[in-house]
Amino acid sequence: MADLALRFCKDMLVVSSPVEEALRRAGIESVRDQALALLVEPETIEEAYRMEAVAGPQCVVTPVAAFTPARLVAIGAEGKGEVLAEAALSVMAEFKPQHVLVEIAPCGLPLDPESKASLVENRDQYARAAKLFEGRTFDGFFLNGFTTVADLKCALMGLRKVSDAPILASVEVRGDGMLADGIGTWREAVEVMAEYGAAVAGFSTLAAPDAARALAEQARDVLASQGADLCLMATLQVFQRDAKQQGPTDENPYYSPDTMMAAALELRAAGVQFLRAAGQATPAYTGVLAAAVAGLDVASAL
Repeated sequence: MADLALRFCKDMLVVSSPVEEALRRAGIESVRDQALALLVEPETIEEAYRMEAVAGPQCVVTPVAAFTPARLVAIGAEGKGEVLAEAALSVMAEFKPQHVLVEIAPCGLPLDPESKASLVENRDQYARAAKLFEGRTFDGFFLNGFTTVADLKCALMGLRKVSDAPILASVEVRGDGMLADGIGTWREAVEVMAEYGAAVAGFSTLAAPDAARALAEQARDVLASQGADLCLMATLQVFQRDAKQQGPTDENPYYSPDTMMAAALELRAAGVQFLRAAGQATPAYTGVLAAAVAGLDVASAL
């Protein structure tokens, strides 16, 4: 497996879409059921990955992200972290991905930013999740689905406490630059990513390509002001696949896989390196992203 860090800020890379959508179509809907399927019916997970592998992403993400102790309890897998970690990596092995990313979702515990005890408790959740992967082969951690700056900071501190693996960090961002919690901002999140050891600053958004490009440009400005050289990642959320929709709307700009072509080039022009489609995205979305940037280097934003 090639060293992902050697490709940072060099060639364009596409990240696999979540397999959850394919599993839902197979009747496996909850996170609990998806984790159970990984342990007792891995061939179902493998089939979902097989379709993604054909689409051509360079980076493949683990099928589950519930590795913190609190998350494991929530999905009925308390004490099974080691087994789940091994299964999550093993299920992708036959497809020989170029790079494997271990996704870690927010732990879900209450967090009081003013309480040291609360901050330490949350930080240690992520440290314990990262320790599950000690001695295993993967390319980096993917902190994904974060909606608050405080939780993101705890996650970065927890991972850095026990691991020096590259961290790709992503937060949920609205088109106006506010995080999904309605309190923090994308700018603040980028500052935290730079300060606490992320290698890649990422955002996930439902916003149209022009607004997504503006978010990327804002991140570049923040990083430049801090003298930081993080790579950028953009995840475009597919709200609804709709073959009857005649064109993009504010509510549903990514209604078909074809919409990824222009979006990919727009984001590349803004200096984004890692591209991903999520939400209701299918392997076809990943395929268009991969085709759009095949053989291209990361652009120097104008």
